[in-house]
Amino acid sequence: MRRTILVIEDDQPLSQLLRDQLTRCGYKANGVRSWSEAEAFLREHEPHLIISDARLPDGNGLNRLPWLCEQAPVIVLTAYGSVRDAVAAMHAGAAEYLVKPVNPDELEVTVERVLENARIRQEVQFCRARDSRIPNYIVGDSAALKSMQDMLEAVAPSDMTVLVQGESGAGKELVARAIHDLSERRKGNFVAVDCCTLQEKLFESELFGHERGAFTGADRQKKGLIEAAESGTLFLDEIGEIELSIQAKLLRVLETGRFRRLGGIKDLNANVRVVAATNRNLEEMSGEGSFRQDLFYRLSAFVLEVPSLRDRKADIPALAEHFISHHNFSRRVDQRLSDAALKFMMNYDWPGNIRELRNVVERAIILSRGSPEIVPEHVTIRSATSSSTRCSDFDHEPTLEQIEHDYLVYLIRKYEGHRTTIARAMGVSERNVYRMIKRHSLN
Repeated sequence: MRRTILVIEDDQPLSQLLRDQLTRCGYKANGVRSWSEAEAFLREHEPHLIISDARLPDGNGLNRLPWLCEQAPVIVLTAYGSVRDAVAAMHAGAAEYLVKPVNPDELEVTVERVLENARIRQEVQFCRARDSRIPNYIVGDSAALKSMQDMLEAVAPSDMTVLVQGESGAGKELVARAIHDLSERRKGNFVAVDCCTLQEKLFESELFGHERGAFTGADRQKKGLIEAAESGTLFLDEIGEIELSIQAKLLRVLETGRFRRLGGIKDLNANVRVVAATNRNLEEMSGEGSFRQDLFYRLSAFVLEVPSLRDRKADIPALAEHFISHHNFSRRVDQRLSDAALKFMMNYDWPGNIRELRNVVERAIILSRGSPEIVPEHVTIRSATSSSTRCSDFDHEPTLEQIEHDYLVYLIRKYEGHRTTIARAMGVSERNVYRMIKRHSLN
């Protein structure tokens, strides 16, 4: 489709020359000779570009420029070229300023540049408008979710440290990702760190990096995740699991914006925004001494509570539909949940939250074997009450410690000791599973 250009010029021969040149360049050129004709044309048409004389019989073009620039990008033409007129035109909103007589090559280049700049601006505005909305990976419209989204949209554009709290599987990492995507740092990296899977020294090296010779095997310098997140967002998942010594160094990063690589002596700038997440009560932990109180106060400047799935059951249909539509492990077929299956799912409390719902939906897709409808028989929910941990299996009233022991034994056997899977089933961190295994002597 040819782009339309309106030429506003009272000199008829010049107007015809301009239009002929523009036509040869592949544009659709229209001409008018006065402001009144221009206004009549613009009431009926929307050109991609306007080329206007600065002086017309029925008015000064510079006075009309602000209104004209609202219609389309404007290139101003004048036979009275001066720095003062050029500055006035640009202040009024003109995209370019050309002096008569116009060189045909200069006209062609200028028109191409103005149209390209206008296209880029339009794309940027579109992207900004799109990025100002909650990303589509946060699914649902329940009151609890909308309340959280309002808080998210309020804090995201700032550079404030955010503490995301919520149960395991509730979607804390997606919330952290949304904070990044809606922030001014969206063009930088989003670097996620699982704080419960790395040992202390390894965690320090991964986070801060290390210098050559910092420890045995450190044969070269390595930049850490803080540097990988330069100008972006560093997401610290399950921050309640990090050791006290690392907490002190992290506090220094938050307070001073400086850090050192392991084994280094130079202070480096940490140009990152920190978003942390936890399913634990950090305030309680800080009172017990297992989490630094000063770090807790620094992190909790803005707390974002992610609702559990049982508190946003109205979102279950939309979430289930999302998982059905976006699974990528089998041949795609058009499937839907039957009313009975959906009712069954709505009556369950989902202790594993969205992660558990996703697992159940994906398992139902497999069990349905391509059937267009998922029915209750396909929805298998595995809860602790279906395992060997029921109180009726004991010959006495069991303690919580005994129930925990037997449930842990059951999961270890079921998942062949895979701690990540066990942690997911129990709704706790992997480090907590390690501690429970050690406490119950189940190594």
